[in-house]
Amino acid sequence: MLTAMETCMRITQRRIHKFALEPRVQSVMRVTAYGGSGFLLSAAALCGVFQPLALGLICSQTGWRAAVTALGAMAGYRLFWGKAGLQGVVWSGLGCLLALLLGKGKQAQAQPLLLPALSGVVTAAAGTAFLLLRQSAAFPVFFLRVCLAPVSTWFFHRAGLRRENVTGWILGGIAVLALARVGPLGYAAGGVLALWASFPAAALGALGLELAGVTQLPMSVVICAAWFGRMLPFQQRWMRCAVPAAACIGVMILSGIWDAAPLPGLALGGLVAHFLPPRVDSIQRRGETGIAQVRLELTAAVMAQIQQLLLETELPRIDEEALLNRAINRSCGNCPSRENCIERASLSMESLHNPLGFACRRPWEIQGELLRARERLRDLKADRQRQQEYRSALVQQYRFLSVYLRQLSDQLPRRGERPAAYYRLEVSARSRGKERANGDRCLAFPGTGCRYYVLLCDGMGTGLGAAQEGQSAGELLKKMLSAGFPPEHALRSLNSILALRGQAGAVTLDLAEIRLDSGRISLYKWGAAPSYFLGKTEIKKIGTAAPPPGISIGENRETVDRLSLRRGEMLILVSDGAEIGEVLRRRKEGAMPPGEMAEWLLEESQGAGEDDATVAVLRLHRHQLST
Repeated sequence: MLTAMETCMRITQRRIHKFALEPRVQSVMRVTAYGGSGFLLSAAALCGVFQPLALGLICSQTGWRAAVTALGAMAGYRLFWGKAGLQGVVWSGLGCLLALLLGKGKQAQAQPLLLPALSGVVTAAAGTAFLLLRQSAAFPVFFLRVCLAPVSTWFFHRAGLRRENVTGWILGGIAVLALARVGPLGYAAGGVLALWASFPAAALGALGLELAGVTQLPMSVVICAAWFGRMLPFQQRWMRCAVPAAACIGVMILSGIWDAAPLPGLALGGLVAHFLPPRVDSIQRRGETGIAQVRLELTAAVMAQIQQLLLETELPRIDEEALLNRAINRSCGNCPSRENCIERASLSMESLHNPLGFACRRPWEIQGELLRARERLRDLKADRQRQQEYRSALVQQYRFLSVYLRQLSDQLPRRGERPAAYYRLEVSARSRGKERANGDRCLAFPGTGCRYYVLLCDGMGTGLGAAQEGQSAGELLKKMLSAGFPPEHALRSLNSILALRGQAGAVTLDLAEIRLDSGRISLYKWGAAPSYFLGKTEIKKIGTAAPPPGISIGENRETVDRLSLRRGEMLILVSDGAEIGEVLRRRKEGAMPPGEMAEWLLEESQGAGEDDATVAVLRLHRHQLST
């Protein structure tokens, strides 16, 4: 009986986990999270009046995130504050406009304090207008709002860039402050922090309840007493659920202030904290693990700062006027008419770009010098363009390494946690080379966590050169992906290398990232031949003709397609030497194993072309649930 119940719970947990990994579900969750954050922050109040915390969150976002947050904040200000919340609606609308216009601009990136300053200006302008209309609070509240808007914008922007303990503690306090006016949710959040979070987070959550002024009870004493009370030796773990409510009753007895409103929320918070996973990062961060994590975070911050400095550094300007003056001095230095020459005064930058259109008494000398100056200008521009490409590649690598080290730092406390793989991958590849050295390279290897990769590199052309290019690119990508690099970063790093080495179009890339915990696949293509998704009743062509990697550093990105193989479907990767579109439509009914499918497709496409041909077939199988 117990075994059957445990099996049912595991099946339910897996279904919930798979449901949460659905792309549509994740998109809905993101929209709900941003809109709900703006909605709840609009309820945050100090001194009994609402504050522009939602404006700070809006200005710290960009694109659709800022728009969704603004819509949630507008609805919250009207719902929680009625007509008085019209000023908050104005804040949200203007903040959304600022975020959409300047959020991704170069000025906002070069000057991080620009949007915080503008949010303060928006708050001051709206507050002044409402003061003149006598529809706003007194001047001290106006001053508090003007100061709080830029501070909150700066804080939320910093919280999005860096994950620090202090940032998390303050976010917990802000969340409690916002939830304090939403029924018992504020007390519930305080109870969760008391039983689950660290002491600074619990203390800041208690401060949020105190600042909200929703009760006369000293909630800081209640939350701190509950935090220390959770350390008592209970016989059963579930007994700790009653600690926040018991601490509240004890404080009421000692203070003589009787208010039963916090009790339901604190009891709910204790119950929620009981079902949350135990926090282990606070223990693992001490000692060697904590030191390594701090060093990784500092290194990531240094690389991000170097990237910003490189972006702000401008390349030296080409002095076209000096080239023109040099050409004039060389051609007109020995001319007897140089003192009273009328044509010399008409020389301009247009003459440098169009030397043959300039009329002179001795045109063979001046036009020759202008032609040489124009060629020199072209060489300088080409050299400047090359320097720009080198700098762009360097900036790109610093950014990639910064993001990678920050992700590695976040994963370090959870290094002992091993996610469960619900699927196993079956891969079969068949290849045929025109010459003895095959230019196609197919690799299948595990990544970090539940990720598995199948990579197909097609070296352009045939023979030994194509084989060396395909093998070199495949081994480099394998090392980066096995180390945990995100696929986008690994592919763009290879693109930069090919562009700087002048090997545009040396290879084409097909990369399938398989999540063995959800059955989802991300298919990255860069210049590769179309792939095929083979379902039970449909054949879907994936990808179109696109430029290969190595053409440019800043342009021509990879394409990404998301699909699922959870129901026994097949994904077929092919090189450009195998054309299997018509072959698939002639396939027989009934399922074929991946090995037979790959061999049959390669044989049927014998006459498709004179290039190397490779077919790789992928299919997932569900793990049997053990009891």
